[in-house]
Amino acid sequence: MSITIVEVAPRDGFQSIGPWIPTWRKLAIITALARAGLNRIEIGSFVSPKAIPQLADTAELLRGCEAIEGLDAQILIATRRRAEDALAAGARHLSFVLSVSAAHNQNNVRRSPAQSAAEYAEIAALLPPGTKIRLNLATAFDCPFTGRVAMADTLAVLADVAHVVPGAEIALCDTTGRVTPDHVGQLFAMAQDRFPGVHWNFHGHDTYGLGVANVLAAIGAGVRSIDAAAAGLGGCPYAPGATGNVATEDVVWTLSRMNIETGINLARLLAVAHEAAALAGAQPGGRARQALAASARAPVAEAV
Repeated sequence: MSITIVEVAPRDGFQSIGPWIPTWRKLAIITALARAGLNRIEIGSFVSPKAIPQLADTAELLRGCEAIEGLDAQILIATRRRAEDALAAGARHLSFVLSVSAAHNQNNVRRSPAQSAAEYAEIAALLPPGTKIRLNLATAFDCPFTGRVAMADTLAVLADVAHVVPGAEIALCDTTGRVTPDHVGQLFAMAQDRFPGVHWNFHGHDTYGLGVANVLAAIGAGVRSIDAAAAGLGGCPYAPGATGNVATEDVVWTLSRMNIETGINLARLLAVAHEAAALAGAQPGGRARQALAASARAPVAEAV
């Protein structure tokens, strides 16, 4: 078995950092992540710079990423206008986000879920040949405003959008980090049964320390694509208290111990995760990075 890990720290992780990260440094981190074996990286988002100043240089980053051999640079967008901006800048892999929860979608993009679903269809229709699009279904499990989201509600939204792009990847996102492994496994099992042909992804946070457990539940349900962020960076602006995505190094370490292939060099990943964790204003998470560093510093005990 092999698992594809989609690295999201340069977008989901950096967006919550206040102090400006120079574009050259962002590009250096993206390059190092690619050299560690992470071939799919969400490098940024086309969004109002007033709303998220840290992502204002996404177009420049996209141009810089053209020099990274084999990199699939993914761009998050939430409206047709921003999709057009991304395509004009040369993006060839879009990631569109809409929320199951009406309250969260309204706060996030000032639209109803139905309006966002209609825009997703419009964007899919205007994609140039060779351009990919993935759908992120935010609050698929839980909403910061209304609490637990019923599986039936998530499945109902999927019924409206799963057919729009045949064979597309759809990510079910744990926006708040409050989902538990049983819920993850059950929802993915139901979704796969009702919507065959979809390529599924799980996007989880580690707010309650269940990030890796939820990843394993998704994999156990047949999911083969996982979002993660180096150093556990991230967090949703509309989910107070929600910490970063599950740390990429935690996922890679766990899967390697289970003999599950990811194609990622853990030593190289740890080096760049340490750099990302040291960024001014970053709030890193995860456990493997610190545990492995402590293990490397520990003296070797003498045999008795």
